[in-house]
Amino acid sequence: MHVGVINRLDDLAEGQWNRVAGTRNPFLRSEFLAALERHRCLGEAFGWYPQHLVAYDDEGEPAGVAPLYLKDNSYGEFVFDWSWADAYQRSGRRYYPKLVSAIPYTPVTGPRLLVRDGADRAAVIDALVHKSLELTRETGSSSLHWLFTDGADTDALLDYGLMRRTGCHFHWQNRDYRTFDDFLRQLNSRKRKKIGRERRYVADAGIRMEIIHGHEASEALWATMHRFYRSTFERKSGIATLSLDFFLDICQTMGEQVVLVCARDGKRAVAGAINLRSDTALYGRHWGCSDHYHSLHFETCFYQGIDYCIEHRLSLFEPGAQGEHKISRGFLPTLTWSAHWIEDDPFREAVSRFLANEHELMLDYHKDMSAYSPFRQDRDAQGDGG
Repeated sequence: MHVGVINRLDDLAEGQWNRVAGTRNPFLRSEFLAALERHRCLGEAFGWYPQHLVAYDDEGEPAGVAPLYLKDNSYGEFVFDWSWADAYQRSGRRYYPKLVSAIPYTPVTGPRLLVRDGADRAAVIDALVHKSLELTRETGSSSLHWLFTDGADTDALLDYGLMRRTGCHFHWQNRDYRTFDDFLRQLNSRKRKKIGRERRYVADAGIRMEIIHGHEASEALWATMHRFYRSTFERKSGIATLSLDFFLDICQTMGEQVVLVCARDGKRAVAGAINLRSDTALYGRHWGCSDHYHSLHFETCFYQGIDYCIEHRLSLFEPGAQGEHKISRGFLPTLTWSAHWIEDDPFREAVSRFLANEHELMLDYHKDMSAYSPFRQDRDAQGDGG
């Protein structure tokens, strides 16, 4: 099986990537990944250089693909290796470039080793992994990183000697709720009242919430949402990497999978959140505001998303990385995975020891955070959904 490396998804024949990756996961669609390349969200300005892998079968058709990038920094990955880079460079070697299989700026769990239906999965994965390791050496990279891999891909990568890294995010699970009140009834009284108060603060301020899918949004609304998105990074001294043209592009090509939450005070938009969805999950990605209202962040980023999942029968809501404040609002700790290869043997051994210790700490953290669950202890005995 031949594996090629492509620097632009637009160089592939139309439909070839999606025939392998599918269109259910919005972040793996060629429309999403190509729009990042097309609208200057990657490249020299931000240090993401596409090196996507395509495994071809005997008939020259793609049987497997993997999103892959050459990186000259660690920005926008959400699996933090800054300390590794510092230690590596203090020893007199260059940590960058490195190779990263990830969705840029997107800490969402999913497959990274993508195999076409009907293809020999084991053979395709073998070809993709061996090519990624070969490319690590060819590019002079210090390391290879597969970020936010699902369980199947994590296990496959460990079989090739990569090292597992454990993280923890906070996710909401839909237990067949019919209404938001059904969800609230599963919480203990204190947390249920707290969420009720937060929602009333927003309603009493006269804020009106709107849900708009990407293909239904006007360019004027997109300009406003992009301004909100930029404002969050500006307040935190970060870098807003996603251009307005990127958002306008994906709302044309996959707008049904883009879900906007807009908060209005009268006719004026005062806050907004940008989400994407699959056929089973909602993913919160970006938020911003021009005015501050009590609890508006929680309503815009969490409660509207929960309402949307219940209405559209989505089973999972991933609101983004980190945030212990999410627990009291129904988002429970969930372990995440990544897999890493360090080319230098002594440094790989040191990282392996670090990851083993970190894994135990993350398991303890997950257990500690789970103890703060807002759900009633008797909910399983009582049943879900009210």
